[in-house]
This record gives sequence, structure tokens and C-alpha cells, in this order.
Amino acid sequence: MRKVAVTGNIGSGKTAICSVFEVLGIPVFYADKEAKKLYADPEVLKKITEKFGTHVVTPNNTLDTRALASIIFNDKKSLEFVNQLIHPRVFELFDQWCLSQSAAPYCMHEAALVYESGSQNLFDHIIVVHAPEEILLDRVIKRDGISMDQARERLNNQMSQTEKISLAHYTLLNDNSDLIIPQILKIDKELRSKI
Repeated sequence: MRKVAVTGNIGSGKTAICSVFEVLGIPVFYADKEAKKLYADPEVLKKITEKFGTHVVTPNNTLDTRALASIIFNDKKSLEFVNQLIHPRVFELFDQWCLSQSAAPYCMHEAALVYESGSQNLFDHIIVVHAPEEILLDRVIKRDGISMDQARERLNNQMSQTEKISLAHYTLLNDNSDLIIPQILKIDKELRSKI
């Protein structure tokens, strides 16, 4: 099974891009959604509480994601701790999921932190979705209801778009101006031809 990662910084539109690939019959594993589910795992929650304290847990004994975000997006070591706790588990789930996708021409793994997690070598191809920084920030502020400073902190914790683009096999410009569907169709055609 050919594995293709779709990555890009926050606000780049990875999920929207992947939904188009799904329409084309390509199965997509949404790593960030799977990671969020792992935060409900009692073992994961216990390790996070031991590291950061009970103030990151709600009275219902669920993770207070805003409290955790305020810590990890201001402290790289804390962010690394959470990533090292979550990412290996997500990749185990992805590998299991891929086994059930053998009928597809290839499968996709959508995740923001492919390069940052050091997982780029697990994929046959990597697509980087990008847009001008002001568009990224605007999208994140609107989507998450956060301030410009908070959006910038999150963006600054990711590898630069320029560096990701230089490492990518394919790039998609999602800037609200360039037509995105023709770009996706071209990449899909090329990936199908490599089977």
C-alpha cells in the first residue's frame, strides 16, 4: 500500500484538501482527530496529569485542551513531551488502518506535524499544503476563536512553510485565489500512475 502524507502548517486547509481526495476515492486517515481521541485514554490522561498537574483536567475528568494548549504552545519541551506521548500511538493506529485499505490505489495520512515528528520516512510521498502566513493566521483565528498572538505562537511552533515546501514531493497552494481542484487532480493522476 502506497502511503501519502498530507501536511502543512495550521490554517493551510489540509482537511479541506483531503476531503477532495476522499471524493476521488482515496481513503484518508485524519491523524489529528485520532490524536484527540487518545487524550481520552486513561493511561494518556494519567501521564499528562502527572506531568502538568490536575489543572489541565476538567471536573468531569476529561482533558482541558485550552489549559494544555496554553502550556505546550509556550514551552517547546512540554510540546515535545506531549508529541512523544501521542505520535507513536497515532502511527500504530495508522498502520492498522492501512491494512484495511488494500483496495485503494493509495492511502493518505493527514497531519500537521509530519516533519516535526520525524515521521517523513514512513511515507512514499509527501504533499505540503501552503498559503501566505496572513491567510493561515486569519483562518486559525476564525476557526479556533483565539487571538492573533495565540495563533502566531502555534504557527511559530511548527517548521517554516519554506522548509516544508523544500522537502515535499508535491505542493498545493491553498491561498483562496489559485484554483485548488486542478492542483489536486494533477497530483492524484501522478500518484495513480506510480502504482
